[in-house]
Amino acid sequence: MKFRKIKFKDIIFLVVLAILIIPQTRKPIQVFINKGLALISPSVLAEEKQKEIASYNWELKDNQGNTFNFNETKGKVVLINFWATWCPPCIAEMPSLQKLYNDYNDKIEFLFVTDDWFKETNAFLEKHNYTFKVYRPASNNGIFKVNSIPRTFLIDKNGKIIIDETGAANWNSDAIRKTIDELIQQ
Repeated sequence: MKFRKIKFKDIIFLVVLAILIIPQTRKPIQVFINKGLALISPSVLAEEKQKEIASYNWELKDNQGNTFNFNETKGKVVLINFWATWCPPCIAEMPSLQKLYNDYNDKIEFLFVTDDWFKETNAFLEKHNYTFKVYRPASNNGIFKVNSIPRTFLIDKNGKIIIDETGAANWNSDAIRKTIDELIQQ
Protein backbone atom coordinates (compact mmCIF):
# COMPACT_ATOMS: atom_id res chain seq x y z
CA MET A 1 0.00 0.00 0.00
CA LYS A 2 1.28 3.38 -0.93
CA PHE A 3 0.52 6.32 1.38
CA ARG A 4 0.27 9.82 0.09
CA LYS A 5 2.33 12.53 1.72
CA ILE A 6 0.13 15.02 3.58
CA LYS A 7 0.37 18.42 2.00
CA PHE A 8 -0.03 21.81 3.63
CA LYS A 9 -3.06 22.56 1.40
CA ASP A 10 -4.79 19.43 2.67
CA ILE A 11 -4.33 20.51 6.28
CA ILE A 12 -5.67 23.99 5.54
CA PHE A 13 -8.69 22.48 3.78
CA LEU A 14 -9.43 20.22 6.77
CA VAL A 15 -9.10 23.12 9.23
CA VAL A 16 -11.48 25.31 7.18
CA LEU A 17 -13.93 22.42 6.88
CA ALA A 18 -13.80 21.80 10.64
CA ILE A 19 -14.37 25.51 11.37
CA LEU A 20 -17.43 25.52 9.13
CA ILE A 21 -18.84 22.40 10.75
CA ILE A 22 -18.43 23.56 14.36
CA PRO A 23 -21.62 25.50 15.21
CA GLN A 24 -19.87 28.13 17.37
CA THR A 25 -17.67 29.25 14.47
CA ARG A 26 -20.06 28.71 11.56
CA LYS A 27 -22.40 31.65 12.26
CA PRO A 28 -19.68 34.34 12.63
CA ILE A 29 -18.06 33.14 9.40
CA GLN A 30 -21.40 33.24 7.58
CA VAL A 31 -22.07 36.76 8.89
CA PHE A 32 -18.60 37.86 7.76
CA ILE A 33 -19.15 36.46 4.26
CA ASN A 34 -22.60 38.08 4.04
CA LYS A 35 -21.18 41.45 5.12
CA GLY A 36 -19.10 41.31 1.97
CA LEU A 37 -22.22 40.57 -0.05
CA ALA A 38 -24.09 43.35 1.77
CA LEU A 39 -21.85 45.98 0.19
CA ILE A 40 -24.12 45.88 -2.85
CA SER A 41 -26.95 48.36 -2.87
CA PRO A 42 -30.41 47.16 -3.95
CA SER A 43 -31.85 48.67 -7.10
CA VAL A 44 -35.23 50.10 -7.97
CA LEU A 45 -37.54 47.74 -9.83
CA ALA A 46 -38.33 48.53 -13.44
CA GLU A 47 -41.68 50.32 -13.59
CA GLU A 48 -43.42 47.38 -15.27
CA LYS A 49 -42.33 45.11 -12.40
CA GLN A 50 -43.54 47.42 -9.64
CA LYS A 51 -46.64 45.99 -8.00
CA GLU A 52 -49.20 48.00 -6.11
CA ILE A 53 -50.36 46.85 -2.70
CA ALA A 54 -53.96 45.72 -3.14
CA SER A 55 -54.84 45.40 0.54
CA TYR A 56 -53.52 47.04 3.68
CA ASN A 57 -55.26 44.47 5.86
CA TRP A 58 -52.37 43.39 8.09
CA GLU A 59 -51.74 43.76 11.80
CA LEU A 60 -48.48 43.60 13.74
CA LYS A 61 -47.72 43.50 17.47
CA ASP A 62 -44.81 45.22 19.20
CA ASN A 63 -43.03 43.95 22.33
CA GLN A 64 -45.43 45.97 24.53
CA GLY A 65 -48.44 44.15 23.07
CA ASN A 66 -49.57 47.19 21.09
CA THR A 67 -51.17 46.53 17.71
CA PHE A 68 -49.94 48.32 14.62
CA ASN A 69 -52.37 48.34 11.71
CA PHE A 70 -50.67 48.47 8.31
CA ASN A 71 -53.50 50.78 7.19
CA GLU A 72 -51.63 53.51 9.10
CA THR A 73 -48.93 53.47 6.40
CA LYS A 74 -51.25 54.60 3.60
CA GLY A 75 -49.84 57.73 2.00
CA LYS A 76 -46.38 57.20 3.56
CA VAL A 77 -43.05 55.88 2.31
CA VAL A 78 -42.51 52.52 4.03
CA LEU A 79 -39.52 50.22 4.44
CA ILE A 80 -40.42 46.72 5.60
CA ASN A 81 -37.67 44.30 6.57
CA PHE A 82 -38.41 40.64 7.29
CA TRP A 83 -35.58 39.18 9.35
CA ALA A 84 -34.54 36.88 12.21
CA THR A 85 -31.91 36.95 14.95
CA TRP A 86 -30.43 33.61 13.82
CA CYS A 87 -30.10 34.62 10.12
CA PRO A 88 -26.49 35.50 9.08
CA PRO A 89 -27.52 37.63 6.05
CA CYS A 90 -30.01 39.50 8.27
CA ILE A 91 -27.33 40.15 10.87
CA ALA A 92 -24.93 41.32 8.14
CA GLU A 93 -27.28 43.99 6.77
CA MET A 94 -28.59 45.27 10.14
CA PRO A 95 -25.87 47.94 10.65
CA SER A 96 -26.79 49.61 7.34
CA LEU A 97 -30.50 49.47 8.21
CA GLN A 98 -29.80 51.04 11.62
CA LYS A 99 -27.86 53.90 9.99
CA LEU A 100 -30.72 54.48 7.56
CA TYR A 101 -33.20 54.34 10.43
CA ASN A 102 -31.17 56.88 12.41
CA ASP A 103 -31.52 59.43 9.61
CA TYR A 104 -35.01 58.67 8.27
CA ASN A 105 -37.10 57.33 11.18
CA ASP A 106 -39.07 60.58 11.37
CA LYS A 107 -39.55 60.81 7.58
CA ILE A 108 -40.63 57.29 6.58
CA GLU A 109 -42.24 54.31 8.28
CA PHE A 110 -39.89 51.44 9.24
CA LEU A 111 -41.34 48.02 9.99
CA PHE A 112 -38.90 45.35 11.15
CA VAL A 113 -40.90 42.11 11.15
CA THR A 114 -39.81 38.78 12.60
CA ASP A 115 -41.27 35.49 13.80
CA ASP A 116 -38.69 35.38 16.62
CA TRP A 117 -39.94 35.78 20.17
CA PHE A 118 -39.51 39.23 21.73
CA LYS A 119 -37.21 37.79 24.41
CA GLU A 120 -34.75 36.88 21.63
CA THR A 121 -35.18 40.06 19.58
CA ASN A 122 -34.91 42.36 22.62
CA ALA A 123 -31.64 40.70 23.65
CA PHE A 124 -30.36 40.95 20.07
CA LEU A 125 -31.28 44.65 19.79
CA GLU A 126 -29.68 45.45 23.13
CA LYS A 127 -26.47 43.53 22.34
CA HIS A 128 -25.98 45.43 19.07
CA ASN A 129 -27.34 48.82 20.26
CA TYR A 130 -30.12 48.83 17.67
CA THR A 131 -32.89 51.31 18.39
CA PHE A 132 -35.61 50.42 15.90
CA LYS A 133 -38.91 48.86 16.91
CA VAL A 134 -39.55 45.20 16.09
CA TYR A 135 -42.91 43.65 15.28
CA ARG A 136 -44.38 40.17 15.09
CA PRO A 137 -47.27 39.39 12.75
CA ALA A 138 -50.61 39.47 14.57
CA SER A 139 -52.63 38.55 11.50
CA ASN A 140 -51.97 36.62 8.33
CA ASN A 141 -49.76 38.48 5.90
CA GLY A 142 -51.57 38.13 2.62
CA ILE A 143 -49.74 41.12 1.19
CA PHE A 144 -46.09 40.11 1.14
CA LYS A 145 -45.05 36.62 0.07
CA VAL A 146 -41.83 36.01 2.00
CA ASN A 147 -40.19 32.62 1.53
CA SER A 148 -36.65 33.56 2.53
CA ILE A 149 -35.05 36.20 4.71
CA PRO A 150 -33.87 38.84 4.81
CA ARG A 151 -36.44 40.32 2.48
CA THR A 152 -36.95 44.05 2.31
CA PHE A 153 -39.55 46.15 0.55
CA LEU A 154 -39.48 49.89 -0.11
CA ILE A 155 -42.95 51.22 -0.84
CA ASP A 156 -43.88 54.64 -2.17
CA LYS A 157 -46.74 56.85 -0.92
CA ASN A 158 -49.10 55.37 -3.50
CA GLY A 159 -48.53 51.81 -2.33
CA LYS A 160 -46.19 50.76 -5.15
CA ILE A 161 -43.37 48.41 -4.26
CA ILE A 162 -40.33 50.28 -5.56
CA ILE A 163 -37.69 47.86 -4.23
CA ASP A 164 -38.12 44.16 -3.44
CA GLU A 165 -34.78 42.78 -2.25
CA THR A 166 -34.01 39.29 -0.98
CA GLY A 167 -30.69 38.72 0.76
CA ALA A 168 -28.23 40.99 2.51
CA ALA A 169 -27.81 44.45 0.99
CA ASN A 170 -26.40 47.88 1.76
CA TRP A 171 -29.43 49.93 2.75
CA ASN A 172 -27.35 52.95 3.71
CA SER A 173 -25.99 53.65 0.22
CA ASP A 174 -26.17 56.99 -1.56
CA ALA A 175 -28.45 55.40 -4.18
CA ILE A 176 -30.99 54.24 -1.58
CA ARG A 177 -30.90 57.59 0.21
CA LYS A 178 -31.47 59.40 -3.10
CA THR A 179 -34.39 57.07 -3.90
CA ILE A 180 -35.96 57.64 -0.47
CA ASP A 181 -35.46 61.41 -0.73
CA GLU A 182 -37.22 61.41 -4.11
CA LEU A 183 -40.10 59.32 -2.73
CA ILE A 184 -40.52 61.67 0.23
CA GLN A 185 -40.69 64.70 -2.12
CA GLN A 186 -43.44 63.15 -4.28
